[in-house]
Amino acid sequence: MTGRWSIARQLFALQVLVVTLLVAVGTTGAVLLARKDARNAAVEEVKAVAQTIALSPAVVDGLHSTDPTAALQPWAEATREATDTDFVVVMAPDRTRYTHPTRDLIGLPFAGNIDDALDGGTVVEEYRGSLGYSVRTVVAVVEPGTVTVIGLVSVGITTAAINRNLVAQLPVVATATGIALLLAAAGAWLLSRRLRRQTHGLGPAEMTRMYEYYDAVLHSVREGLVVVGRDGEVELINDEGRRLLGVSEKGPTGLPAEVAALISEQRPTVDEPVLVGDRTLVASRRETRFDGRLLGTVLTLRDHTELRALTGELDSVRGLTEALRAQAHEAANRLHTVLTMVELGRTDEAIALATAELALAQQLTDQVVGAVEEPALAALLLGKSAQAGERGVELTVDPSSRLEGGVEGAPLPARDLLTVVGNLVDNALEAVAGRDLPRKVEVLIRHADNEVLVRVRDNGPGLSPEQAAAAFRRGWSTKQGEGRGVGLSLVRQVAERYGGTYEISSEEGATLTVRLPVPSRTVPS
Repeated sequence: MTGRWSIARQLFALQVLVVTLLVAVGTTGAVLLARKDARNAAVEEVKAVAQTIALSPAVVDGLHSTDPTAALQPWAEATREATDTDFVVVMAPDRTRYTHPTRDLIGLPFAGNIDDALDGGTVVEEYRGSLGYSVRTVVAVVEPGTVTVIGLVSVGITTAAINRNLVAQLPVVATATGIALLLAAAGAWLLSRRLRRQTHGLGPAEMTRMYEYYDAVLHSVREGLVVVGRDGEVELINDEGRRLLGVSEKGPTGLPAEVAALISEQRPTVDEPVLVGDRTLVASRRETRFDGRLLGTVLTLRDHTELRALTGELDSVRGLTEALRAQAHEAANRLHTVLTMVELGRTDEAIALATAELALAQQLTDQVVGAVEEPALAALLLGKSAQAGERGVELTVDPSSRLEGGVEGAPLPARDLLTVVGNLVDNALEAVAGRDLPRKVEVLIRHADNEVLVRVRDNGPGLSPEQAAAAFRRGWSTKQGEGRGVGLSLVRQVAERYGGTYEISSEEGATLTVRLPVPSRTVPS
């Protein structure tokens, strides 16, 4: 920032300049107003003194004396000093001075306007006389009991004297002005210091560039970003975050319940799955601090919907592959046994053993394929059967199961059916793992009455009412380990998307039932 002023310094300089101008204008106005008030006060003072002198019997007597100057000069000077005026002049109606502070001017004509005074009025003017510019007044001395003007009285204060009185007040004005400037400068400095802390000493250009960069980054990143303040209020959601959460462009309101709950939790979160609508998001939450101060919380979101689906399918394929490998190993063992029995001449027993194994495998395949015409779902059940057999679990398909496939396809998308059936079966296999024999899992899949019913029953330990109420919640699991508590949440997500239901009952194990309404199909005309 070399050669550039920060916003705080610019604001401080601007405030000092404005305050200085305001104080200067105010001081100038105060001086002018004080000068005007001083002149008005001087006018009232000389006017009152002149009228008082004109009414004095001593002045009337002096004007009737044979030597008015001798009678009035001492009295006029004493009055001038007592009233703190600059001159008191008593004159004849023809302007001849009888008194004056400068004795050489006595007897000379009075310089100034006296016309209104001769008519019985009062003259008030600022005039340049023998003593310089002065504020003066002239009033008439009237013969008592008549209207005859027998003389005139003029009293004045020089402008220089008025200015001296005004200058005497300048130290007070200057002190007040200085105090005002210091207070204003101190306030401006405190404000600029606070602004400098808040803007970190950045100038307008730097702040503009920073805003443009940050705004561009927030709108262009491929991750959703939710910024929450210290008060728990959402401050910002970028474009990707609004898209992933499905919130309005008008403001960061109406967050999904899962995200709102995650934000309210006071714990760090790293790559935690969150189900929002038909999306599977991975959320990370952490607090942000600056100089040790808590600024708020940042929540980042990544869309793992497709990845979750592909992972589920990959797990199914992997499980099926492992089951086929195990079956191949078992088949090789049985084949060696059959061959050995043939070599030993026990042909009939070898044929009976091979036929029994073939019939058992064919019976399971016929049962699954006959009940479930959807090829992907049938393959899933066969794979799960192989996995169950490897774990010592007897997995059976209810004889009343029926799900059409055919030319028109299954009543629901295969991916959603695989999600529901696969996760329910996996949950049942986990439930009976480690239990005493027999371990049984029964699957019912039936399409009837405009809905698809999926029911998976196991003879495991079952669930308590509290566990059953929380089973479909994100992150809940009876098992320990990272990444658990997702399967049943995915089932709940599919059920809610179709407006279906899901429930758990615990009678001699656990029974999980999901009902999915089948959308109506448009029949082509």
